[in-house]
Amino acid sequence: ESYKLVIGGLLFFALFNSSDVFLLLKGKESGLNDTQVIGVYVFYNIVYALLSYPLGALADKIGLKRVLVFGLFVFSFVYLVMSTKFSFPIYFAMFFLYGLYAAATEGVSKALISNIAAKSEIATAIGTFTAFQSVCALLASTLTGVLWAKFNASVALIVTSVASLLVAIYFIFFVRVKIIKQE
Repeated sequence: ESYKLVIGGLLFFALFNSSDVFLLLKGKESGLNDTQVIGVYVFYNIVYALLSYPLGALADKIGLKRVLVFGLFVFSFVYLVMSTKFSFPIYFAMFFLYGLYAAATEGVSKALISNIAAKSEIATAIGTFTAFQSVCALLASTLTGVLWAKFNASVALIVTSVASLLVAIYFIFFVRVKIIKQE
């Protein structure tokens, strides 16, 4: 039961978590030059790499779901701010937070799945999730592109922000994680 609830929430989120390219395009749309946009993306990857271990350790201490929900709230905030016109310092700060989000969710979501799946099915559970997550990423990027083209970047990013906020609320109120003892 926990597995279905967790996977359902994560996959719904994945349906709105489009390619990072849209955030880079938004930077260009806001007047940033190529060097700034590329530099910020490199910075994001450094932040993600540096914070993954400490946030994983924190998740082990306070709970995987708590750190995951925190990451979803950060993601929602980043997309909301990115839906506006911004300066380079704001863009830089948002990509720091975006790295924080990634560090709080990527490994933690897979750890959560491994804790709620039966021991004999952990690899299958994570593999199945990853496969569906990839399909959802394709759909998410398509949806974001359609919204961007039909309306504008702000609409596309706000829709993503709202969807991720709804997923965070879903995890808080509807997902009870029942850890399966692994022997």
